[in-house]
Amino acid sequence: MQKPDDMLAVAQVLYEQLQELGFTDIRNAIIDVHNDDDETFWDYDYSEEMSGSITLLSYKNDPALEKQYRKIIATTNGFYEEIIKGKDLKEYAKMRIRNGEKDDPRLWNIDLLSYYLYSFGNGVIGISNFGLLTEKQKDILSRFRNVFTFAYKRYQDLKQAALDFKNLEKAKKSAEKALSELQETQEQLIQSEKMASLGELTAGIAHEIQNPLNFVNNFSEVSQELIDEIDEEIANGDMNEVKLLLTDIKQNLEKINHHGKRADGIVKGMLQHSRKSTAEKEPTDINKLADEYLRLAYHGLRAKDKSFNATLETNFDETIEKVNVIPQDIGRVLLNLITNAFYACAERSRSACNEKKKSDKEIDYRPTVSICTMQNSPLKGGKGGITISVKDNGNGIPKHVVDKIFQPFFTTKPTGQGTGLGLSMSYDIITKGHGGELKVSTQENKGTTFTIIIPKPQAQ
Repeated sequence: MQKPDDMLAVAQVLYEQLQELGFTDIRNAIIDVHNDDDETFWDYDYSEEMSGSITLLSYKNDPALEKQYRKIIATTNGFYEEIIKGKDLKEYAKMRIRNGEKDDPRLWNIDLLSYYLYSFGNGVIGISNFGLLTEKQKDILSRFRNVFTFAYKRYQDLKQAALDFKNLEKAKKSAEKALSELQETQEQLIQSEKMASLGELTAGIAHEIQNPLNFVNNFSEVSQELIDEIDEEIANGDMNEVKLLLTDIKQNLEKINHHGKRADGIVKGMLQHSRKSTAEKEPTDINKLADEYLRLAYHGLRAKDKSFNATLETNFDETIEKVNVIPQDIGRVLLNLITNAFYACAERSRSACNEKKKSDKEIDYRPTVSICTMQNSPLKGGKGGITISVKDNGNGIPKHVVDKIFQPFFTTKPTGQGTGLGLSMSYDIITKGHGGELKVSTQENKGTTFTIIIPKPQAQ
């Protein structure tokens, strides 16, 4: 009973149940709910002949209604009975129409109409009848009132609970705002905790490993069932069916192998992420390294997708001297950032093609990935160093996930296309392995730039 229609539905149930109990002369079932202004009330009527109606009535507009209401609340047991006969019936029918109620043609051709109404605290429930009720029928109606009163009180309690919940929600939002402000002030400290060892990320590891393992288990179970079927078909001598089943098993084994390799890749990625590199730092030509991995990433992607093309741009600072880094680790970072850049461009290119098909308009989008290097001038009291930037003109990273991209196992790629360890591992290599910084700036529908800053060691 949370909407006006709910009250009308209760009136319908009352009408139908009373008919089943032998109330053969019932005209309609009635529920009146008083409003807080003490002047108006909602009248819910239902009968099979007249269907349902909801009418707002006013005591102020009709003294007869107020008189009826006063009589009801004055009774000791909340029961009101009224018999209308003769001329009064005609006046009653006119009063109903005057107050906006639906005209009931049956009222113009009867000699008697009786009302039996019971109060339930905030209104009345009952019936109007074309005859008189027996004491047994009145008792049945009274018991229905008792059940309805309990249900209505429960409804009122739920309404109050909903209001209390709404107030609680306001308090909750206020607390969440305060918590958000606190979290913003602690962001730098929390970020370092997010980059903790994989030993503290067992839940994330379990989730990442579980997906390929589920595939392996499922395809293994299916293959076992197929082997049982093969035994049956061999016994039946149907070798054609055996060949078909063997083909299915072969396909399942290929899928098992694929997902097994995926699980192996995740494990290797975690090991690379967690262990410190034992390689030594050595003077490295950063420009050459960056150019090498740009070409490597591009041709690697082209090998998978021949239709993909992109413009490669380089802007290398030729004044950069060799930098003391671990070349394989920096190469891994560059490969990851550049591969992500190409992926972003490929996604936007696909979106542009789909949009072109729908709108039949020419869309000028040219996938472009650029990489540049720059020698940092030593600041006053600083150490100098180099900056490497990898930029794409893809879709950009959604604002609500930018703060999460360096977290282990977080990925914006579809399930199965990324472990979520690439950027996290890159962050560790730059910050922990080389004492540098890895930053990101992004704009939706414009692109993303990752910036690596590697400081120059004092001894260099």
